[in-house]
Amino acid sequence: MPAFALAHLHTSKNNDDIVEYIDKIQATLDPYQGRFRVHGGTPEVIEGEWPGTVVIIEFPDVEHARDWYASPAYQEILPLRLRHLPGSAIIIQGVGPDYDPRRTAAKLREAAG
Repeated sequence: MPAFALAHLHTSKNNDDIVEYIDKIQATLDPYQGRFRVHGGTPEVIEGEWPGTVVIIEFPDVEHARDWYASPAYQEILPLRLRHLPGSAIIIQGVGPDYDPRRTAAKLREAAG
Protein backbone atom coordinates (compact mmCIF):
# COMPACT_ATOMS: atom_id res chain seq x y z
CA MET A 1 0.00 0.00 0.00
CA PRO A 2 1.26 3.51 -0.67
CA ALA A 3 2.61 5.63 2.15
CA PHE A 4 3.04 9.36 2.41
CA ALA A 5 5.48 11.69 4.08
CA LEU A 6 3.53 14.79 4.99
CA ALA A 7 5.05 18.02 6.28
CA HIS A 8 3.17 21.03 7.59
CA LEU A 9 5.74 23.79 7.26
CA HIS A 10 5.40 27.23 8.73
CA THR A 11 6.02 30.14 6.44
CA SER A 12 9.57 31.36 6.15
CA LYS A 13 11.54 33.59 3.84
CA ASN A 14 13.50 31.87 1.13
CA ASN A 15 17.25 31.88 1.52
CA ASP A 16 20.28 30.04 0.17
CA ASP A 17 19.82 27.06 2.53
CA ILE A 18 16.20 26.53 1.47
CA VAL A 19 17.08 26.80 -2.21
CA GLU A 20 19.90 24.26 -1.73
CA TYR A 21 17.55 21.90 0.15
CA ILE A 22 14.93 22.08 -2.61
CA ASP A 23 17.59 21.60 -5.27
CA LYS A 24 18.96 18.46 -3.58
CA ILE A 25 15.87 16.72 -2.21
CA GLN A 26 14.81 14.86 -5.37
CA ALA A 27 18.13 13.02 -5.52
CA THR A 28 17.44 11.73 -1.98
CA LEU A 29 13.95 10.57 -2.99
CA ASP A 30 14.86 8.75 -6.21
CA PRO A 31 16.38 5.61 -4.60
CA TYR A 32 13.18 5.19 -2.54
CA GLN A 33 10.75 5.89 -5.40
CA GLY A 34 9.49 9.03 -3.66
CA ARG A 35 7.37 11.43 -5.73
CA PHE A 36 6.07 14.83 -4.77
CA ARG A 37 2.28 14.97 -4.79
CA VAL A 38 2.02 18.42 -3.20
CA HIS A 39 4.91 20.85 -2.83
CA GLY A 40 4.14 24.19 -1.27
CA GLY A 41 1.53 26.53 -2.53
CA THR A 42 -1.09 28.33 -0.51
CA PRO A 43 -3.68 25.95 0.93
CA GLU A 44 -7.34 26.85 0.84
CA VAL A 45 -8.29 26.52 4.49
CA ILE A 46 -11.88 25.30 4.77
CA GLU A 47 -11.83 24.32 8.48
CA GLY A 48 -9.71 25.52 11.37
CA GLU A 49 -6.36 27.21 10.94
CA TRP A 50 -3.43 26.23 8.77
CA PRO A 51 -0.48 28.58 9.07
CA GLY A 52 2.12 27.82 6.44
CA THR A 53 2.13 25.29 3.65
CA VAL A 54 2.06 21.54 3.08
CA VAL A 55 4.30 19.04 1.34
CA ILE A 56 3.14 15.51 0.48
CA ILE A 57 5.51 12.90 -0.91
CA GLU A 58 4.25 9.48 -2.01
CA PHE A 59 6.25 6.26 -1.57
CA PRO A 60 5.43 2.67 -2.53
CA ASP A 61 5.07 1.71 1.16
CA VAL A 62 5.90 2.76 4.71
CA GLU A 63 9.29 1.05 4.63
CA HIS A 64 10.41 3.11 1.64
CA ALA A 65 9.29 6.31 3.38
CA ARG A 66 11.08 5.44 6.63
CA ASP A 67 14.24 4.38 4.81
CA TRP A 68 14.27 7.64 2.83
CA TYR A 69 13.88 9.81 5.93
CA ALA A 70 16.63 7.92 7.76
CA SER A 71 18.95 7.81 4.75
CA PRO A 72 22.35 9.49 5.06
CA ALA A 73 21.61 11.53 1.92
CA TYR A 74 18.43 13.03 3.36
CA GLN A 75 19.82 13.47 6.85
CA GLU A 76 22.69 15.44 5.33
CA ILE A 77 20.38 18.08 3.80
CA LEU A 78 17.64 18.06 6.46
CA PRO A 79 19.36 20.69 8.66
CA LEU A 80 19.11 23.14 5.77
CA ARG A 81 15.32 23.04 6.13
CA LEU A 82 15.12 22.66 9.90
CA ARG A 83 17.12 25.83 10.49
CA HIS A 84 14.65 27.94 8.51
CA LEU A 85 11.30 26.14 8.11
CA PRO A 86 9.89 24.93 11.41
CA GLY A 87 6.93 22.62 11.26
CA SER A 88 5.79 19.05 11.74
CA ALA A 89 6.33 15.94 9.65
CA ILE A 90 4.72 12.51 9.67
CA ILE A 91 4.81 9.26 7.73
CA ILE A 92 1.42 7.65 7.23
CA GLN A 93 0.18 4.61 5.37
CA GLY A 94 -2.30 5.27 2.62
CA VAL A 95 -5.24 3.16 1.57
CA GLY A 96 -5.44 0.81 -1.38
CA PRO A 97 -7.41 1.47 -4.55
CA ASP A 98 -10.30 -0.72 -3.32
CA TYR A 99 -10.72 1.12 0.01
CA ASP A 100 -14.37 1.73 0.88
CA PRO A 101 -15.15 3.75 4.03
CA ARG A 102 -18.44 1.88 4.38
CA ARG A 103 -16.49 -1.27 5.33
CA THR A 104 -14.70 0.71 8.03
CA ALA A 105 -18.04 2.03 9.31
CA ALA A 106 -19.44 -1.52 9.39
CA LYS A 107 -16.45 -2.74 11.44
CA LEU A 108 -16.88 0.16 13.85
CA ARG A 109 -20.59 -0.64 14.27
CA GLU A 110 -19.77 -4.30 14.87
CA ALA A 111 -17.08 -3.45 17.44
CA ALA A 112 -19.47 -1.11 19.27
CA GLY A 113 -21.84 -4.04 19.55
